[in-house]
Amino acid sequence: MNPHEIDLHKELKKYFGFNQFKGLQEQVVKSIITGNNTFVIMPTGGGKSLCYQLPALVLDGTAIVVSPLIALMKNQVDAIRSLSSEQGIAHVLNSSLNKTEIAKVKKDITSGITKLLYVAPESLTKEEYIEFLNSVPISFVAIDEAHCISEWGHDFRPEYRNLRNIVRLLGDVPMIGLTATATPKVQEDILKNLDMPDANTFKASFNRPNLYYEVRTKTKNIESDIIRFIKQHKGKSGVIYCLSRKKVEEIAQVLQVNGVSAVPYHAGLDAKTRAKHQDMFLMEDVEVVVATIAFGMGIDKPDVRFVIHHDIPKSLESYYQETGRAGRDGGEGHCLAYYSYKDIEKLEKFLSGKPVAEQEIGFALLQEVVAYAETSMSRRKFLLHYFGEEFDDVNGDGADMDDNVRNPKKKVEAQDQVVTLLKVVRDTKQLFKSKEVVLALVGKVNAIIKAQKIDTQPYFGSGADFDEKYWMALIRQVLVDGLLTKDIETYGVLKMSEKGEAFIKKPVSFMMSEDHEYNEEEDEAIVTAAKSTGTADEALMSMLRDLRKKEAKKLGVPPFVIFQDPSLEDMALKYPISIDELSNVHGVGEGKAKKYGKPFVDLINRYVEDNDIIRPDDLVVKSTGANSGLKLYIIQNVDRKLALDDIAKAKGLDMDGLLKEMEQIVYSGTKLNIRYWIDEILDEDQQEEIHDYFMDSESDNIKDALKEFDGDYDIEELRLMRIKFISEVAN
Repeated sequence: MNPHEIDLHKELKKYFGFNQFKGLQEQVVKSIITGNNTFVIMPTGGGKSLCYQLPALVLDGTAIVVSPLIALMKNQVDAIRSLSSEQGIAHVLNSSLNKTEIAKVKKDITSGITKLLYVAPESLTKEEYIEFLNSVPISFVAIDEAHCISEWGHDFRPEYRNLRNIVRLLGDVPMIGLTATATPKVQEDILKNLDMPDANTFKASFNRPNLYYEVRTKTKNIESDIIRFIKQHKGKSGVIYCLSRKKVEEIAQVLQVNGVSAVPYHAGLDAKTRAKHQDMFLMEDVEVVVATIAFGMGIDKPDVRFVIHHDIPKSLESYYQETGRAGRDGGEGHCLAYYSYKDIEKLEKFLSGKPVAEQEIGFALLQEVVAYAETSMSRRKFLLHYFGEEFDDVNGDGADMDDNVRNPKKKVEAQDQVVTLLKVVRDTKQLFKSKEVVLALVGKVNAIIKAQKIDTQPYFGSGADFDEKYWMALIRQVLVDGLLTKDIETYGVLKMSEKGEAFIKKPVSFMMSEDHEYNEEEDEAIVTAAKSTGTADEALMSMLRDLRKKEAKKLGVPPFVIFQDPSLEDMALKYPISIDELSNVHGVGEGKAKKYGKPFVDLINRYVEDNDIIRPDDLVVKSTGANSGLKLYIIQNVDRKLALDDIAKAKGLDMDGLLKEMEQIVYSGTKLNIRYWIDEILDEDQQEEIHDYFMDSESDNIKDALKEFDGDYDIEELRLMRIKFISEVAN
């Protein structure tokens, strides 16, 4: 059939039942049908696969589609087969087939039935397949998920790197690269690697106006925050992404215990469970899937209403891909990410084991994520700029769907500082990344600055009136504004743009918004469970403190023996009004609630009534008791007077870890008689001395105790004595 005579609209209706093409589809299809090399960049949900499926169905010969995931191929093949009465219209050729199945595939291709052949890149390296494919007419080769080619993509696969050479073996066939995520850097990498500089490139807009972007500080109270969020979106479907399988299991459990229907999904579960959980989500038997990024490659649920990132992802590409699974039907989609710099440090540590080239790329990608999280400008504008797209943050589609736009930070005039910054980039010969530029501005030295003798230049320290964070924030905003650009060849190096050159000559006003400050509070080692980070009710807090003092006096014990500060704070946040609710408060077990709780819940009850307080019932996060097995083991074996180091060893803990668990046990109100162990290390007088110290002390803080005894006892001895003291006096 002559490509120019094909009625595309007729074929579209015949095969797919659509009356019209979406976005750029028609132009792409025309480019492929007329035999051009083609490169398609289309966000997830934009109708990417139709771009090569339709040409494959109408052209002579078989189209080869290279795809990275067996599951994805299967989905696509099933979808194509449903369009035709001919089962053999689409086939998969990969390691999962046996000899008979392979023979069937070859027969269908030879007889001209098969229009689409999905292959893994590895299959294409087998000589017998290449030989066979050379003997049949091939219409074109499509490379799906083409970002896998690029080390700068979020899903790099070395075997994709070699595709160009393999396709050459098939003769002169047109190539189609398709990707749902590509920064200018990745696009260049793909075109270079596929060696198709002449390709017709089609790039759809990456703007998803119906998605609302929000970043919150990740605090120790993240679980109750997530539960509250889900309960506000009751009955809606959502996905929560975590980086580790362990976290996935933990969060799924906490949600289940707190009445949210949720299932875990990660590569460590067997295939049957994974499929079952995915189906439950699709069929709406469960509302939430907690997953690692193994989930969602090919999940096509149009009405996912929220995507939560419990851990910040490794790159903005991943973030864009994962948030893109929300609101595909055009309805609302809330994208909420929790950010803490600690997570970034963890990811950096994880990178340090990799080869140097990979490390550099990984660090550069992470810096972009940090910039996105900490920026206070329009997140949508920032994201789209990252993907090489301009966005009007005043009149653009979806301009107000963003936490930064709805709660704008204070803006300050930074015209002079922009000039200072641009001059330093210019005078350092445009050779450096942000870090060195900032050091030059504030007048600090590192190896690179020393080696290049920058510290001897007149501009060194010219921005010392402001700190490093300020300059980093300014660089981000100047980049998005186009006064500086990042060089593609040596990614991360700052270059001047024409607009920047003009700014130096004729500066104009530049309003800079201040960056976000993300603070997570630290607390002493003893409290390892979730500490409340909401703001406690200060008035109630001081009443609880007074009550604790009174009760302590009555019982002749120090106040901390009754409840610790974090427990009081939690009470002033959750307002528990029954003993049962009190035992859900941080650091309070059932025993302790029964023993000391009554006056406290009575006080809170009165306070709630007097002040018409609406209690946050969704705030009482029940813990999963996930490590209650470990606690039980410790209690039983201490009863049997087993050596503590043996107990620790049996459970793979170090002594510090065991002491933390024991501290939690006694602080929640359970007795632990460790006298048999302490008698071995401290004599009676020593024990009495430490006991008396705790009895008279205002605080049970170990640092204070160390100071008081000034080297007489080490930290372990004092912690053991504190456990014995709390166990005997409080429980």
